[in-house]
Amino acid sequence: MAVTPAPARGGTGRLSWVPDLDVLRRVDPEVADVLLGEAQRQRSGLQLIAAENFTSPAVLTALGSPLVNKYAEGYPGARYHGGCEVVDLAERIAVERAQGLFGAPHANVQPHSGSSAVLAAYAALLRPGDTVLAMGLPHGGHLTHGSPANFSGRWFDFVGYGVDPVTGLIDYDRLRRLARKHRPKAIVCGSISYPRHPDYAAFRDIADEVGAYLIADAAHPIGLVAGGAAPNPVPYADVVCATTHKVLRGPRGGFLLCGAELADRMDRAVFPFTQGGAQMHTVAAKAVAFGEAATAGYAAYVHQVVANARALAEALADEGLAITTGGTDTHLITADTAPLGVDGHVARGRCAAAGIVLDLCAVPGPEEPGGCAIGIRLGTAAVTTQGMGETEMERIAKLLVAALREGRVREEVAELTSGFPPYPDGPTVAEATV
Repeated sequence: MAVTPAPARGGTGRLSWVPDLDVLRRVDPEVADVLLGEAQRQRSGLQLIAAENFTSPAVLTALGSPLVNKYAEGYPGARYHGGCEVVDLAERIAVERAQGLFGAPHANVQPHSGSSAVLAAYAALLRPGDTVLAMGLPHGGHLTHGSPANFSGRWFDFVGYGVDPVTGLIDYDRLRRLARKHRPKAIVCGSISYPRHPDYAAFRDIADEVGAYLIADAAHPIGLVAGGAAPNPVPYADVVCATTHKVLRGPRGGFLLCGAELADRMDRAVFPFTQGGAQMHTVAAKAVAFGEAATAGYAAYVHQVVANARALAEALADEGLAITTGGTDTHLITADTAPLGVDGHVARGRCAAAGIVLDLCAVPGPEEPGGCAIGIRLGTAAVTTQGMGETEMERIAKLLVAALREGRVREEVAELTSGFPPYPDGPTVAEATV
């Protein structure tokens, strides 16, 4: 990973807290090898998982800071533990930056993950047994959208809406009919694999018609929103749940945005109802990411992410894959690999063997059980952070399809990624000794 060697402890007694890989090697070489091995894995392959990205060195520095030592249950100015005067500043900065970035009256930056943010939103607005309308899991819904293996499916009565089996687009007429029939307490707008922008105004209109809260699960598009490359759900949703570790390029974590009228309920739902002490090093890293996302450079980045996704989708279609919805508006692409004679499971395995890392997802197919088949999901956030553009997307498409056809392309993948290291000053191949 990107680390800056720290000066040795000197006669002044000062101990530098800048991460030092050499120190870890001396203290725990086994774990140091794990870190180096993961750095090499990220460096030598194509990281096309839509939910992943590479954080900046500044974010990594915040994550490895002394803030990790501070217990900070509660909120700035009202902590259970003493000594929080300094870490309070970090949280206030993160909150103010999130509010400004997304135009939200209130922000809570403490959720440990996107799922934690969704749990808090449900806890604030719902009671066990309430009916919730959300995208069905076979059509791209998240585990927190009603999976029986998740708290959401055990505590609430979820009704799933889906996409048109031919177009792959959300069927808003059917969504409205389901809302009128089931009269949900809340409607969740969001998906882990929908490549088009949701119509937030339509969701708001349907929610108002049936008296439901509108919860936007914007974990995937929120980074695009920050840079002006996607519509903002804040003016339409009662609550927006999001993550900081996808296109936003921050640390792994979640956050919530809402209006002033729900601020107290949201805060209480996070702490003390669903979480304990905030992870202040992560909160500081979120503040760094929000600050970086407010720059012109970041806006240019997210627009390139979308341009790359469109170029990659077009190139994959030219190579024979069936691209869901015919393209993308965002950073992610979903595709049916059946035209090449393999299902998603086989496709992922062959890509992994070639150093191309991507995910499985459901893709609409009217002839399949449940109306869906298993395809692949990939995203362009990480490779764009590495500096790749449309030309590289065309090459990636050819490498991916060659891998699906059992071509030997791992060396070509490594050659491509060698020119775009995620952390140019990070560990070299020779240092990765796992």
